[in-house]
Amino acid sequence: MQINQNKPLIMHIDLNSCFATVAQQANPLLRNKPLVVAAYATPNGCVLSPSIEAKRYGIKTGMTVRDAHALYSGVLVRTPDPPMVRDVHAKFRKIFNDYSPHVTPKSIDEAIINFEHTLYEQKDLTEVAKEIKLRMRREIGEWISCSIGIGTNRFLAKTGASLHKPDGLDIISHRNLRNIYANLTLLDLCGINQKYQARLNMYGIFTPLQFFDASAEFLKKQVFESVVGYYWFLRLHGWEPDAQEFQRKSYGQEYSLQKPTSNLEELCPILMKLCEKMGRRLRASGHAAFGIHVACLYHDYTHWHRGRKLQDELYATVDLYKKALFIFNQQPERKIISKLAVSCYDLVPSASSQMNLFDTEVQKRKLVSDAMDKINDRYGEFVITPARMMGMDDLVLDRIAFGGGNEM
Repeated sequence: MQINQNKPLIMHIDLNSCFATVAQQANPLLRNKPLVVAAYATPNGCVLSPSIEAKRYGIKTGMTVRDAHALYSGVLVRTPDPPMVRDVHAKFRKIFNDYSPHVTPKSIDEAIINFEHTLYEQKDLTEVAKEIKLRMRREIGEWISCSIGIGTNRFLAKTGASLHKPDGLDIISHRNLRNIYANLTLLDLCGINQKYQARLNMYGIFTPLQFFDASAEFLKKQVFESVVGYYWFLRLHGWEPDAQEFQRKSYGQEYSLQKPTSNLEELCPILMKLCEKMGRRLRASGHAAFGIHVACLYHDYTHWHRGRKLQDELYATVDLYKKALFIFNQQPERKIISKLAVSCYDLVPSASSQMNLFDTEVQKRKLVSDAMDKINDRYGEFVITPARMMGMDDLVLDRIAFGGGNEM
C-alpha cells in the first residue's frame, strides 16, 4: 500500500499548557511567570500543567510540587479551577463547530476537526488554521494559544501539532512525510511508549523511518503479532484506522486521600461522594448499570479490588452507594487507605431497563435522582446532596479528566 496522497483534511488542535494558560488568561499578574497548576498545592501535589515559562526550567506534567520547586524555587503554584477550564473548552468547541459538523473532542484541551464534505474542503487549511488561532485569541482571550497540525489522518495531524509547540502550525502530507519522520525519534510518535520501543528495537527498528519502511506483513505477523501491527502500518502511511468511536463500557471515580486513613466514619462519606459524581455521569448518559466495582490502594502500596454483577439495575446514587459499601466491607483486612476508587459497568439504556411492577421504591428513587440532577445542572454542582455528603466541600474536589471530552 502506498502513502495516502489525498489532500490533508484532518486538523488536530491542542491548547498550549491548558490549565496554566487559562489561569494566566484570568489573572494577568501570572503572565510571563513560571507557574504550575497542581492537584494540591502541597509538596507532594502532582503537577497537572506547567506554564510555557515553567517548561523552560524543565518542569513537566506528573512531577511533584516539591520537584518543581527544586528545578526553580520561585515557581508559582495554583490549584485547578474546573468551571473556568470547562468554559474555555465550551468556547473553543463553539468556534470549531463554525467550520465543520465533524468535531471530535479528544480531551479538555484537544479536538479534531474533519473538513471532508464541508465548504472548507477546497480551501487552504493553513489559512483556516490561522483564522482559528486568531478567533481563539479574540473570542476566548489574548493569552490563549494553540498548536495545530494538519494531516490525512488523526495520527499525522496530532504529530504535526506536536512539532513546534507552543503556538505551532504544521501540515504533513505525502510530500514531506519522510522528512518529518527523519527528524523524530520513536518516542516522539504518539502511541509509542518505552515498551513498544523495546519491541520494535528487538526486530531491528530503531527510527521512525525504519518503522515507516517496514512492511505491513512484517509488523502484523512478527513485530506486534496481531492486527495492531497493520494499524500502525496504516497510521504511518497516512491512512485512518482510528476514526471509529467505541461504546462506553463503564463510569468510574477515584480519590487520593490527603490524609490516608482506615477510619470507616471518614471513608463512608468519601465513598458516597464518589458514587454521587459517578451516578451523575451515568444518568446524564442515559444509562443504568448492573455491575459495581470497588478498589483500594493501601498506604503500604498493596491493593485490593472486587467487582460484582447484580440482578437489579443501579441508577440512583443511594443504590450505587449501598452496593459499593457492601463490597467495600468485604476487604479481608482493614488497612490504611491512600486511594479509593469506585466504578459501575455492564451498562444498559435506562429507558429500556425493566422495572418491577411492584417495585415502586426503586421508581421513586429514579425520579428523585433525575429531579436532583436537574436542579444541580441549573444552579450548580452539589446544591442538593445526600445528607451523608454534608460538609464535604473540601473533599473529593471537582476535577477534570484528561480524556472524555464528550462529557463536557
